[in-house]
Amino acid sequence: MSDTIDSRLQALGITLPEAAAPAANYVPYVISGNLLYLSGQLPIEGGKIAVTGLVGADVMLEEAQRAAELCAINILAQANAALAGDLSRITRVIKLNGFVASAPGFVEQHLVINGASNLIAKVLGEAGKHARAAVGMASLPLNAAVEIDAILEIKL
Repeated sequence: MSDTIDSRLQALGITLPEAAAPAANYVPYVISGNLLYLSGQLPIEGGKIAVTGLVGADVMLEEAQRAAELCAINILAQANAALAGDLSRITRVIKLNGFVASAPGFVEQHLVINGASNLIAKVLGEAGKHARAAVGMASLPLNAAVEIDAILEIKL
């Protein structure tokens, strides 16, 4: 991992976890040309889903933003695994797709996914600026409050 990215992670108090293994019949990432596609990441911390339920009912906005941050940390962990420990190979985060398990009437999905967008930008700097989607869902796997996938441009 590059010294700059490593120092940013340390400054934020973040230690990347081991990349989570797939929970079903899929792979955690695919590299095609110079693009790295990362499967959806849940807010896993300490080996379990840290934030569950519907945002706007069971989960308040600040807790949902923390869930999005955890998803971003797990995105970085998967990228780190895919890139043999060298996150400096990321030249651009192309897009984050954020999914928020939302109670009826909850319309602040964009604010939830800001938790992930802000963390990615802090860690990766200019390369972390990205396009994104933030959508509400009736439910997510394992009752997670948030799930986020990513497309990254990488150096080969």
